[in-house]
Amino acid sequence: MSNVRGDDTLSIYLNTNKPFENYRELVNEEYFVDKSSMITLLNQRISTKSKYICVTRPRRFGKSSAVDMIGAYYSKAVDSKEVFDNLNISNAATYMEHLNKYNVISISFNAISENGNTYDDYIKMIRDTIKKDIAQKYPHIIPDEYFNLSSMLYDTKDKFIFIFDEWDYIFSNNLFEENQNDFLEFLRNLLKDQSYVSLAYMTGVLPIKKYSSGSALNMFDEFTFLKDRTFDEYFGFTEDEVIKLCNKNKNISFKELESWYNGYLTAKGIKVYNPRSVVKALQNNYCESYWTNTGAMDEVAEYLKYNILEIRDDVIEMVTGEEIDITIDEDFRAGQGVPRNKEEIYSAMIVLGFLSYHDGYLKIPNKELMKEFEKALGDKSFGYVSEIIENSKKMLKATVKGDTKTVEAILHDIHNSEIPILQYNDENSLSCVLTLAYISARDIYRVEREEKTGKGYADFTFHPRRKKDIPFIVELKKDELPEAAIDQIRKKEYVEKFRREDEGKKVLAVAICYDSKSKEHRCKIEEI
Repeated sequence: MSNVRGDDTLSIYLNTNKPFENYRELVNEEYFVDKSSMITLLNQRISTKSKYICVTRPRRFGKSSAVDMIGAYYSKAVDSKEVFDNLNISNAATYMEHLNKYNVISISFNAISENGNTYDDYIKMIRDTIKKDIAQKYPHIIPDEYFNLSSMLYDTKDKFIFIFDEWDYIFSNNLFEENQNDFLEFLRNLLKDQSYVSLAYMTGVLPIKKYSSGSALNMFDEFTFLKDRTFDEYFGFTEDEVIKLCNKNKNISFKELESWYNGYLTAKGIKVYNPRSVVKALQNNYCESYWTNTGAMDEVAEYLKYNILEIRDDVIEMVTGEEIDITIDEDFRAGQGVPRNKEEIYSAMIVLGFLSYHDGYLKIPNKELMKEFEKALGDKSFGYVSEIIENSKKMLKATVKGDTKTVEAILHDIHNSEIPILQYNDENSLSCVLTLAYISARDIYRVEREEKTGKGYADFTFHPRRKKDIPFIVELKKDELPEAAIDQIRKKEYVEKFRREDEGKKVLAVAICYDSKSKEHRCKIEEI
């Protein structure tokens, strides 16, 4: 049975079946997560002063899936009851009242005209397509007789829901910079204070551009990654949702997915995961960096380069697993230009999903993004930091070979760098140095800090991902002999966890000590 009504499939933007077809495919996916309860919140806003909604999130956080869901639910061009009857929205009191009752104009702004590459070509393509769709549905409408699109839409005597995906495409891709305000005016004239608008929902990565004292689109309520407390749980998978998917998969543990993809917190403190990465890992039964392969993750390095000296020490701390205490009040917005100071750079990276920010603390969210930051710090523009990253490969080889002299020399060089955080100004600095010194080990080891093992907590434990590699434990001491650290590893039985993981396998005990008087490091490595 066909789910398409009438001849509206001939349209490009108005009452098309494309959102329904896309959403039906999504619902049929093995690892589908039902986010349809979000529609209940939208139903409350239809034909009210709160009918203008802009939701912005990083790439691959389910924005386009929500667009397809909304279009499939509201559009009168399709009969989607069969799909939504099995979803959470069907339990809402307003479910049937709004199901397939509206004319929907759905536009993705990421399409560029093939007839030219100017802003006029771009906006003409959009305008002409809307006009053609309207004239097709309303025979009494003759497009050339109207001064603008809004007067033509008003003359239909009908109501419309507008759904705009990638509204910020020309901003995030730095297109038509001289005409970006013209684009905002186009949207304002189309939507603001127009009686034919029942609901206007748009989504993208960047929040709406503001200029002068406000914005051309100031009628929109904005729900950003930094501040959304309304739609927060509908973009990204929540922890409970990921656990359920893991139970369905049975090949990947939740703990493994958590270590790779956890780390984002909404304004209300809800944990959310990047959906694409989770689904790809479950489909492939293997965790790796999926989201970062879909976009221009070289942006990480580019953003860091905007002000290397001001943010370098913060990034080093974050790469070593620490959080940065900083206040970030404003979102980085469309058309804002190149971020220059520390707050602008971090705000842009939060908006893009490269960093996680909650309750005044900034951090690298998870292993997936950590690998990108490690890669970025290896760039020569980071000076001595890039040398540390390169030397970390030598550090690992020296450790597993028992070459204590090379280990001591590398630590000495790091300590003598010009980077303040690595000068042992506090008790955490030695741990930061060790994390950087062994940063390349993360590719072939699962590295844990302060892991519970045996009768205590080991400073660093290195769990091999490959069977042939030897596990090792690193214990740090200040102003003590290396023998004391080795003795602690033995007495507190830190190797017990490794023995449980692989009975009979040898483990390296690595003692690294710093003498604050001589400013020297000493290392001792024993096989247990």
